[in-house]
Amino acid sequence: MAAVARNSSQAFPGIDAIRYEGPTTKNMLAFRHYDASELVEGVPMRDHLRFAVSYWHSFRGTGSDPFGAPTMLRPWETRGDTLEGALNRVEVAFEFMEKLGVGFYCFHDRDVAPEGKTLAESNRHLDAVAASLKLHQERTGIQLLWGTANLFSNPRYVHGAATSCNAEVFAYAAAQVKKALEVTLALGGKGYTFWGGREGYQCLWNTDMKREMDHLARFMHMAVAYAKEIGFTGQFYFEPKPREPTKHQYDFDCATCINFLRANGLEQHVKMNIETNHATLAGHEMQHELEYAGMQGFLGSIDANTGDPLVGWDTDQFPTNIYLTTQVMYTILKYGGLIPGGINFDAKVRRESFEPVDLFHAHIGGMDAFARGLKIAAAMRADGGIQKLLDDRYASWSSPLGRRIDSGTENFHTLEKEMLAKGDSEPCTSGRQELFENLINTYI
Repeated sequence: MAAVARNSSQAFPGIDAIRYEGPTTKNMLAFRHYDASELVEGVPMRDHLRFAVSYWHSFRGTGSDPFGAPTMLRPWETRGDTLEGALNRVEVAFEFMEKLGVGFYCFHDRDVAPEGKTLAESNRHLDAVAASLKLHQERTGIQLLWGTANLFSNPRYVHGAATSCNAEVFAYAAAQVKKALEVTLALGGKGYTFWGGREGYQCLWNTDMKREMDHLARFMHMAVAYAKEIGFTGQFYFEPKPREPTKHQYDFDCATCINFLRANGLEQHVKMNIETNHATLAGHEMQHELEYAGMQGFLGSIDANTGDPLVGWDTDQFPTNIYLTTQVMYTILKYGGLIPGGINFDAKVRRESFEPVDLFHAHIGGMDAFARGLKIAAAMRADGGIQKLLDDRYASWSSPLGRRIDSGTENFHTLEKEMLAKGDSEPCTSGRQELFENLINTYI
């Protein structure tokens, strides 16, 4: 089937391109804070934020849950999970992204193209849709932030993919990722994300953890080798997630993932793609995960969403909390930004928000929240008040003793001699947590 790029206006009639109208606008289909060309720290806002739409939630989400059938009203979904339906969906996706004004999108292979009865048929479907995606990218300038493979939905992956107890399943997953990498390259993707979904265990009695983790490392090395073979120079990402669907995922959090990468010689090839809701499921704040990855040199890209603090699973809600987005952007600015990564809205409208226009409201709110967070974080950095309080707290490390310890010239013997002569250490200063928090609120 030949790829055809059309500029359809059928999916979202009556909705014009979303414009920046400023904080005082009453138009709920306009940006109040996201002005793509506004300079922040000398860089256009669009280049700091690099917003991406997730194909799976926005264009494949149905609103179904374990207790109810799909609820989403999607007038364009008349052809089912067929190749014809997939090609039509490309038109819908690019109409939405053009009107929203984002520069990037992300997908799983099975989001954009239906799985066939055989691997060969699945590959043909993916090639046909990729040809259409490429034409639309060329027409609009919208780019692929990163691609990935769905290695969790099909029943063959019931025991995982790269960590499956079945060697043929491992082989099938390898073939699927090979094709996904080829398509990502053909579409000019800036990166590729490893997220197996089911790479973990439910019960240790029936699990050979070492074998499974060795296989996961071997799988990732194969991907890195094949990327080099075909000339794919995009960034590889590893996405932490602690649980769900398995009880314990091997990609639990940033610390676990970074340790795994270093232990298996992958640290030069892979960075972190960090999701807010996954961070909280691991018992961390998003800022913690970003800081840990950043200080280790592994900060790559983020999935922007949030979870419900009253619900202990992955709700994937759109982010609207300005305090959260300020924390995120402060840390991202601190470590030099995300390029070639970005901010992918791995978020879905609520089951009760089922009209097409709700997709716009959700993304506009998230983009404005991050724009505000960016501007607040930049103001905090420019003022320097937070950094001064932090420097004051660690001032003793600028003393002669602190500098000698940091330089490596001290040891237990010399430090013991120092304290025997002194008798005791100087009293610590207050942590002033409340002052820090109050100061942050003055910016927000």
